[in-house]
Amino acid sequence: MHKITRRQALGGMAGIAVLPAMGAFAQSKAPASPVALNIVDVAGNLALTQKAIENYKEAKPEFVSNISFTKAPAPELPGKLKAQQDAGRVDIDLVLTGTDALSAGLEMGLWVKLLPDDSGALPKLADVYQEPAARMQTLAQDHGVVVTYYPSGPLIEYMPEKVKTPPTTAEELLAWAKENPNRFLYARPANSGPGRTFLMGLPYLLGDTDPKDPVKGWDKTWAYLKELHKYIEYYPTGTGALMKELGEGTRDMTVTTTGWDINPRVLGVVPKEAAVGALKGFHWVADAHYMCVPKGVSDEKLAVLKDLMAFLLTPKQQAFTYDEGYFYPGPAVKDVTLDMAPQESQDAIKEFGRAEYADLIANNPIELPLEPSAMVTAFRIWDEQVAAAPK
Repeated sequence: MHKITRRQALGGMAGIAVLPAMGAFAQSKAPASPVALNIVDVAGNLALTQKAIENYKEAKPEFVSNISFTKAPAPELPGKLKAQQDAGRVDIDLVLTGTDALSAGLEMGLWVKLLPDDSGALPKLADVYQEPAARMQTLAQDHGVVVTYYPSGPLIEYMPEKVKTPPTTAEELLAWAKENPNRFLYARPANSGPGRTFLMGLPYLLGDTDPKDPVKGWDKTWAYLKELHKYIEYYPTGTGALMKELGEGTRDMTVTTTGWDINPRVLGVVPKEAAVGALKGFHWVADAHYMCVPKGVSDEKLAVLKDLMAFLLTPKQQAFTYDEGYFYPGPAVKDVTLDMAPQESQDAIKEFGRAEYADLIANNPIELPLEPSAMVTAFRIWDEQVAAAPK
């Protein structure tokens, strides 16, 4: 979802806190002159953090001269970074990523080790994070820092006038897809938060032997997805395209997450009256966005980047991550309430949020996604055995 312009338009809402130096340079030298940063987003994270990053630039002009923002598909970035590193010409300073490119980058050895932080720049993460966000931090294996968190899904989303009796179990979902071929759709898991949440949530829904082992523990899941495949026309490469189809009426039902339910309705991509449901026995599979620094970035820039990370983890800046429900709730740190968010965020979530989410979050288990290497394996198996299977 390309929302940079909208986020920039909100620029006047927050006021810029004039902050004291945050300690990043206590034991490492501040840059001799302000540095320019190139930030690449492969997760849609700028919708949540761009305003706070711009706040940092305004608060710290002695450290940062310019910040450029670009977006890229998650599957393409690791190969591009590896090529730059092999050539000794890394031009990306910070990557904002979900678990997908985080995992691929860990497997390929692309990221700088950020923790433990000898510079004293970063806060003690275990003290500031919400408990599930602290668990999500473990997936980064000290090579990334969680900046946003949400319980995610998998949920189903459907148009009530088209789906009169929504499925309540995974088996009923498969039966519905069979009776209504090509009316259910989900996106490729390697490049879709809802897609991979569905993939990782199915083992819990189906009672598979080991939800953390896609090779030996997902027999029911792979069989289910191969059967479901027969009734799916194609797999969009991203969630935005999928939600457009749901909104236009090309499809009647999909899988979603809290954020992908709320935000497309705020934006008018999906009609407000779209409904959601949780399948019987579901477990949340949490999601997070991470700040990762590619190997090859200078020490001078790394010091600034750590200072930026610390700034983004302050409650005032975390309050921006409520956005318009895109990663609902959004904040990774504790005690950041909706009333701290910009008024536009409060208004959007009041109108388009769902009262049932509080109960669903409180009363269903919140699981971690797969470990990075297992996630890469699950994506490969899905690509080779599900998407490429004959109808």
